[in-house]
Amino acid sequence: MRQIFLDTETTGLSAVDGDRLVEVGCIEMLNRRLSGRTLHHYLNPERSSNPEAVKVHGLTDEFLADKPLFAAVADEFIEFVRDAELIIHNAAFDVGFLDAELTRLGKPRLAELGCTITDSLLMARELFPGKANSLDALCKRLEVDNSNRALHGALLDAGLLAEVYIRMTRGQDSLVIDVVEEGGSALEVAAIDLSQFTLPVLAASEQEAAAHEAVLAELDKSSNGRTIWRQVMA
Repeated sequence: MRQIFLDTETTGLSAVDGDRLVEVGCIEMLNRRLSGRTLHHYLNPERSSNPEAVKVHGLTDEFLADKPLFAAVADEFIEFVRDAELIIHNAAFDVGFLDAELTRLGKPRLAELGCTITDSLLMARELFPGKANSLDALCKRLEVDNSNRALHGALLDAGLLAEVYIRMTRGQDSLVIDVVEEGGSALEVAAIDLSQFTLPVLAASEQEAAAHEAVLAELDKSSNGRTIWRQVMA
């Protein structure tokens, strides 16, 4: 299974209106393990970036002036992503820009390269409905260190996305240590049956019970006797 975690930075929000790529970053994963292969390019977009976009990624026109055009790296990009599953956060945005760049050069679009697209934002919304699911929010929720993310960066964000994706898709009923011995396979540790343990029950002291009753009395007073706890225990 070959997966590519992909992110881009752009001059603005609309490929249809002529905004262009300024950075592309890709990280390859084979059978749920990082292969060590990456692709990363800063790009000269042949136009100025929107000031709001520069605030996000920090890539100024001056910095990008001597960088290659997308045309110079298009074939390398195509070979890197061909026939892979592309995992992208808010995929429609990045795919729109990449397809626009490829079409401008007369190259096949991503779907025509055999790529399948997985939108990690849609995955996150299914897993965490009603919650913030930006990459920063997911890093915080899933305990992925993003302390180096002062600005957005395509390769940095692709790496964070890879960690987030692994944590979102790892089964919770088994533990898998993602380390492979030379010539061996992944070490799998069977799930622990917690039902075999007898957990101690600690009864509340008279003082603790009295304090609890005092709290319930206050809740009764403020809710006109509709304390849910008393209804559950009835």
